[in-house]
Amino acid sequence: MTKRKILIIGAGGIGSYLIPVIDKTGLYDITVYDPDIVETKNITYQNYDSNEVGGKKVNALEERYSINAEPYLVLTDKQLKGYDLVVCCADNLDVRRLLYRNDIEWLDLRSQGRNAVLISSAVSPDKMDAVLIGPKGSFSCQGGDWSGKTKDIHYTHVAVAGMGAQWMQRYFNKEEVCDFKIINI
Repeated sequence: MTKRKILIIGAGGIGSYLIPVIDKTGLYDITVYDPDIVETKNITYQNYDSNEVGGKKVNALEERYSINAEPYLVLTDKQLKGYDLVVCCADNLDVRRLLYRNDIEWLDLRSQGRNAVLISSAVSPDKMDAVLIGPKGSFSCQGGDWSGKTKDIHYTHVAVAGMGAQWMQRYFNKEEVCDFKIINI
């Protein structure tokens, strides 16, 4: 069986949990772009350990999972080509705009505190403007009002990573999938 080529943009709160779930299936050839380093604050809500602090997120994940690590930003249309599916797990509207304007199959996973959104390339164009507005860097996994304290962590980013994995499984099995889903936990 030929593996599906998947590009994941972002290895933070959502991407760091999506990667191990889909890697376990053995169905995907996974490439991950993210220039960020693991910070101490990431340990509480992302899939990293304290011994990985200071290193590139994608390199830490490459040590544990079968991925192609690209410690760079996604800046051009060319970087999105050649994949069966591009999955955005980044909290960056510029990356989303780049993704949305390309004629490719994509999935956008977002979370903000207790809320999460799953949006696919099948979404109606009249909804596009609504999901591309907001401040730069919107939909950070813990939200703008997070105190930074462990007791205030939300885990909706883990739930949307699971939803994304299930969506991918159904999509590639040619089953019916939603084009837009909002959850609140």
